Amino acid sequence: MPHLYRHLQVHQVFGANTNVGKTIASTALCRSSVQESRVHRPTVFYLKPVSTGPPNEADDRYGPVIQLIPGYKSYECLQSHILRFAGPHRSAISSWCLFKYDEPVSPHLAAKAARLGNSFDQHFVQSVSRHISGIAKSLPTDRHHSMFVETAGGVHSPIPSGTTQAEAYRPLRLPIVLVGDSNLGGISSTISAYESLTLRGYDVESLLIFKEDYYRNWEYLSDWFAKRNQESTVGAKTHVGVLSQPPKRRSDPNEDFEVTDRYYREICQSGSPLRDVLDHLEHSHQRRIDELESMPKRTLQHVWWPFVQHATLKGPEDITIVDSAHGDVFDAAVTPSPQPSDPSSSTPNQAYSSILQPVFDGSASWWTQAFGHANPSLTLAASYASGRYGHVIFPLASHQPALQLAERLIKSGPGKGWAAKAFFSDNGSTGMEVALKMAIRSARLRYLPDSSSSEKKELGVLGLKGSYHGDTIGAMDACEGGVYNAAVEWYRGRGYWFDVPTIGIKNGKVVVSGDWSEDFPSVHEVYDVENRLTSKLADAYRSHIQATLERLVGEGRMFGALVIEPLIMGAAGMLFVDPLFHRVLIDTVRSNSSFFAASCGRSSATSPQEGSWTGLPVIYDEVFTGLYRAGYPSATSVLKVDPDISVLAKILTGGLLPLSATLASQSIYDAFLSPDKVDALLHGHSYTAHPVGCAVANEALNMLETMDKGGAWQGFKDSWRGTSGGGTASSAWSVWGPSFVKELSRLGPVEESMALGTVLAIHLRDPSGGYSSNLAQQTLSNLKSSIISEGDTFPFGVHFRTLGNVAYFMTSLNTSKEAVQLLQSRILDTLR
Repeated sequence: MPHLYRHLQVHQVFGANTNVGKTIASTALCRSSVQESRVHRPTVFYLKPVSTGPPNEADDRYGPVIQLIPGYKSYECLQSHILRFAGPHRSAISSWCLFKYDEPVSPHLAAKAARLGNSFDQHFVQSVSRHISGIAKSLPTDRHHSMFVETAGGVHSPIPSGTTQAEAYRPLRLPIVLVGDSNLGGISSTISAYESLTLRGYDVESLLIFKEDYYRNWEYLSDWFAKRNQESTVGAKTHVGVLSQPPKRRSDPNEDFEVTDRYYREICQSGSPLRDVLDHLEHSHQRRIDELESMPKRTLQHVWWPFVQHATLKGPEDITIVDSAHGDVFDAAVTPSPQPSDPSSSTPNQAYSSILQPVFDGSASWWTQAFGHANPSLTLAASYASGRYGHVIFPLASHQPALQLAERLIKSGPGKGWAAKAFFSDNGSTGMEVALKMAIRSARLRYLPDSSSSEKKELGVLGLKGSYHGDTIGAMDACEGGVYNAAVEWYRGRGYWFDVPTIGIKNGKVVVSGDWSEDFPSVHEVYDVENRLTSKLADAYRSHIQATLERLVGEGRMFGALVIEPLIMGAAGMLFVDPLFHRVLIDTVRSNSSFFAASCGRSSATSPQEGSWTGLPVIYDEVFTGLYRAGYPSATSVLKVDPDISVLAKILTGGLLPLSATLASQSIYDAFLSPDKVDALLHGHSYTAHPVGCAVANEALNMLETMDKGGAWQGFKDSWRGTSGGGTASSAWSVWGPSFVKELSRLGPVEESMALGTVLAIHLRDPSGGYSSNLAQQTLSNLKSSIISEGDTFPFGVHFRTLGNVAYFMTSLNTSKEAVQLLQSRILDTLR
């Protein structure tokens, strides 16, 4: 719901506290904005979204309900402080209110007294947004207009639902005019309000404060903001306007009006500090537009993107400029396009439209988002850790966030019951590098205990075709040569990779495909691994894997780890691997220690200690699928077997910043114990166990636990329950509806579809296929356009990524059911 127009300048007025003079400041801003000395006399709009108090006592007098925006009630103010003191250009100011309550109390209490319930307020900010856009569309575009949205109380005063204003208005992210507190304690409250707003991503463009000469808060705050403007690059430069103190209220109404009106004439005259504030707001508005418009070209000049062939770019129009993000939505700058010649066209006229448009983050920002962008809980966790620690060295040191995270991952998280240690690194690829070093060392000591560093024999990995474990050299070498690594000059694949059977829904039927094929009555049956272990398909998998291992050993191949991406292989094209194959592969590898010993030239392996790994160390690369991305806290929930090493990242921090944890069993850890320091795990980086990342991860894990225990996904799970045999609760579920996924699979362009957790994959029919295909991008290109129609509750374009002929979509774990349903409708309409 972003709002940035060329012809309408919108600012929000926040107060550092209650009774600091917000309405006086708003009145002065409105009155000064329509002074006749301005080149173009603009129309000025004032909006107070919430008003409380009985009509016969309220300062504001409202007319009848007006349907200014279709489907939304608005009250036009017929008499208010704003209009009463608007001066000679009163007709140029329009004053509005959206929600009125009779009780003269805080809006959240007034809403309860009116027995309207919190549901009344669920579209609060949307109503404000609709009002602003409706005003923008009603204005001529050849003149400059202004709008001021005044809040109630202080920054954290609640709206009717009980949500604080700072949080509730954040989706709009309007530039702020902060009215400072000139009373005793006002320095503290003003700076606190400023920091609260800045912490949430608001730009405080101006501070207005009254010149009270006893406490002289204006003096200190002017210096404080001047210094901050000079030293900091965070947020907007805040212009301070110091206004003379308002006159005391007179008992005689006529005298009070004369004194007050004279006061407004004086502070609004040409050359006053208030006029400087308005000039600053206007310049900031234009500077913001200029910055957004220049960013595409500057980006092309200076940025080298990952996974992008720059030679194929057409130009700046290919670039999505994200001004901010909140929840599941980017506020993205829209490149102007030719206007429709037909005036009756339903295409929104861009001259009236916001330069910024909402764009749904359809890839969860490369699979990272768990709770939406700019989540306040994660932001506060990061701020607290940054303020408490910054960054501190970690080797032979510890701090609360890292220790708490390690304990949580091992004792109650994905490592529960098997992991003994947690090793921290900065991202999934380096986490996998660590995992490979752990596994290969442990296997070498087991099967090649006498080999010296000068005569090391190469131990490869067993894995799956299409695997992707990251872009560092070791992680690439653990994958079969393909589009991501084969062209890298240092690449040398080290291992053997099995073809994998995959799960998909084809023409409405659940099918396991590959070298083996079998239909299933529901997705639930496919993920009921333990009941499938005695099936004919399991026997076929077992025989194939056993025969392959025997052949490899006969060829003299040596291996040091089994590495899998459980459940979903993302970069391979969102392949949903049959979990039974994973399970049988793990079981077969673990039951064949003698094979791997023989391949290393030993008649038998060193006897493992009780509880130690057998066969080969098993690594779960859960960077993508772990922590509920695929609907489960860990693949262990499906496979019913634990790994020896597991790697977590992405959702680990809720998507706020990079961090990875590599969990290891005791036997893996023990392989690095020695009197010689060089036998230690000599791997790390300067920012290991960064306190900010660890603190955010702890908060993210707490939020995941709360959602799981609170039944946050129960509605989605219930929708999949009917797809399981006998009506029992299905262990497999998705935010994407089962009927929607099946309907997709029946569409002409679609080869198959599949969904699990928050992940949806659509494989389009393409004889060539592969990563180099542009079919999915071309077929779904219309999704990028915003669709705005009357009554739309969530107009948005969709930002998405593709993998050749595979289109995939991903939500956060807290994306609303309504948003998912709208996405489903958009996808179906595009593919039909």
